[in-house]
Amino acid sequence: MINQIKLDNFGPLSSINWSELGKINLVIGGNGSGKTFLLKSIYSSLRTLEDYKRGNEQRSASEILVDKLYWTFQAEKIGDLVSRGTDVPLSSCITLDKNEFSYSFGKDTTKQISNLENHVPPRASNSIFLPAKEILSLHQIILKSREQDKVFGFDDTYFDLAKALKIATTKGKNIAEFAQSRTQLEGILGGVIEYEEASGRWLFVNAKRQKFPIGVTAEGIKKIAILDILLGNRYLNTNSIVLIDEPESALHPTAISQLLDIVAILAERGIQFFMASHSYFVVKKLFLIAQTRKWSIPVISATSNGWGYDDLKNGMPDNPIIAESISLYQQEVELALK
Repeated sequence: MINQIKLDNFGPLSSINWSELGKINLVIGGNGSGKTFLLKSIYSSLRTLEDYKRGNEQRSASEILVDKLYWTFQAEKIGDLVSRGTDVPLSSCITLDKNEFSYSFGKDTTKQISNLENHVPPRASNSIFLPAKEILSLHQIILKSREQDKVFGFDDTYFDLAKALKIATTKGKNIAEFAQSRTQLEGILGGVIEYEEASGRWLFVNAKRQKFPIGVTAEGIKKIAILDILLGNRYLNTNSIVLIDEPESALHPTAISQLLDIVAILAERGIQFFMASHSYFVVKKLFLIAQTRKWSIPVISATSNGWGYDDLKNGMPDNPIIAESISLYQQEVELALK
């Protein structure tokens, strides 16, 4: 599990030191505040550690990291990731189970990171990034754009997810909590998403086994189905780390609540989650999970004064998103009382 994240001069993230991380961790802030950037920085380090020395991989950790940063952030050169207006190098350090993986580089860096230290043992588990938009309807397009055309457009978070979804569902008994989560996910969906090999298409199959093209299926259903697929094909295991960008996207409040209950079940079994959101429903539901389960759910939130650190076990954080939601609720109550 990731214990700490330290970033300096990483794009819009001038300084972050987020420690004592938990099973579920939340990033909140408005559009353009750097939420997704933070998740991608974490993901780049994780995927480097997971590819390093896996199978017949011969590249050094530095070579893997350069490639991952390049395709995840899609900058002309990785030196462009250094915060603008500073001559101080970008630096990143994540601590996994008290072992550090750190690196730094300056704005002129192109293809080599010489300042890298890795004390993390090679990881056999997989991390995954679930973007705000569903990808099932774009699955083949994403794969072609990267595998054949090798062009910018869909970054590595989309490409890695598209590859993971190609893995066939594994038959046999699954981990109990994973099986329970899949049952609940499919209950929310009202069916399952299946890949049809003959046509190379994803289909939605409802409880009556009626099949529908993925293009006419609601985006929220497709988004929830992705997690179901990754549990079913065993891409995720009890040591995986999942990063979710805007879990609320295309979901109504009831589905958000149900999805986060499933996240809590998976977190209790060992999967660590990082989520970025600007939804009051997400924050409130995670607050209730923290109170009910007596869990620490660390929060980092973007404010006008930089980044603040809170914990949902201690209450709702002081953040503009929370304040605006409460203000709207108060206005609604006042109107109802007139």
